[in-house]
Amino acid sequence: MSPGEKLDPLPDTFILQPPVFHPVVPYVTTIFGGLRAGKMVVLQGAVPLNARRFQVDFQCGCSLHPRPDIAIHFNPRFHTTKPHVICNTLRGGHWQAEARWPHLALQKGASFLILFLFGNEEMKVSVNGQHFLHYRYQLPLSRVDTLGIYGDILVTAVGFLNISPFVEGGSEYPVGHPFLLKSPSLEVPCSRALPQGLWPGQVIIVRGLVLPEPKDFTLSLLDEAAHVPVTLRASFTDRTLAWVSRWGRKKLILAPFLFYPQRFFEVLLLCQEGELKLALSGQGVGATSLGQQALERLRELRISGSVQLYCVHY
Repeated sequence: MSPGEKLDPLPDTFILQPPVFHPVVPYVTTIFGGLRAGKMVVLQGAVPLNARRFQVDFQCGCSLHPRPDIAIHFNPRFHTTKPHVICNTLRGGHWQAEARWPHLALQKGASFLILFLFGNEEMKVSVNGQHFLHYRYQLPLSRVDTLGIYGDILVTAVGFLNISPFVEGGSEYPVGHPFLLKSPSLEVPCSRALPQGLWPGQVIIVRGLVLPEPKDFTLSLLDEAAHVPVTLRASFTDRTLAWVSRWGRKKLILAPFLFYPQRFFEVLLLCQEGELKLALSGQGVGATSLGQQALERLRELRISGSVQLYCVHY
C-alpha cells in the first residue's frame, strides 16, 4: 500500500474498534459506530482490595453540562454489608427505577473478565464466563455512542467486538478470552500445538493489529506429517484474501479486505463436519472443505506476517 493511498470503504459491521490497554480511570471513549444489537464489549481488569464501588456507563453523548442520558448504568457496590450490583437508566437528568442483583460475582483483590452482550431488547452480562444478569433497555440502544468507566477499578483492557455468528461453536456467551498483553507466547511467527486435531464445534480465534507497513499475513494448519493442507493468506499487494491448498491452488474469498495498516482484526475458524467456516470481525464469509479425517490429523496452528497478536485461542 503506497503512502497516501485511500482505504477501500468497508461496511460498518466489518470495522472493529481497536482495544484499549491500561486506560486511566475515569476513562471516557467514543464507541465507533455506536452500539447496536450484536455488539459485545469486553472489560478485563481487577478490583482493588480497598474498592468501594465502580461503574460502567453506556452513555448517549459525553457532555459535562448538561449530564448526558445514560442508557445502561452498571454499578457494582462493595462497601455495603451485602455487596450487590445496581443497573439503572438516567433519562433527562432523572434516574429511573433501579434493578438490583445480590450475590456479587466480583471480589476485592481478584481479577475479572466481564462481557457485555447487546441484543435487540436487553443487555446480558457474564462475569468470568458465568451468566450474571440481564437488563432490559429503557432508552434506544441506537442512541448510545460513549463508554464511561469510573470509580474503584483497575482496567487492563477494553475490547469492542461483534458476537460470533457461529451459534454451533458457542453457548449463550461467545468466546471473550482475555487479551494477552506483550506475552512471549504471542510473538510472531506464532505456533500452537493441536494435539487432538480439530473436531466439530471447535473454534479458533485470532485477534490482532496489522503493522504500519505490512508485507503479508498467513494462518496455516499443519498435519502430523508437517504438510500444510490449508492456509488462509492475506495479500497486501492486491488486497485479496484466499484459501491456499497444499498444492498451491488459491480459492479467493469474496469479502471486504480487512487487513489494513494499524487496523484491528478478528479471524474466527469454526470446525464442522469436514469443513472450516470463516468469519471476519464477526461476519460469516464462507467455508472451505477438507474432510473430517484431514481435520482430525491436524497438529499445529502457525501464524506469521506483519501483525501484532492480542489473542490466539482454540
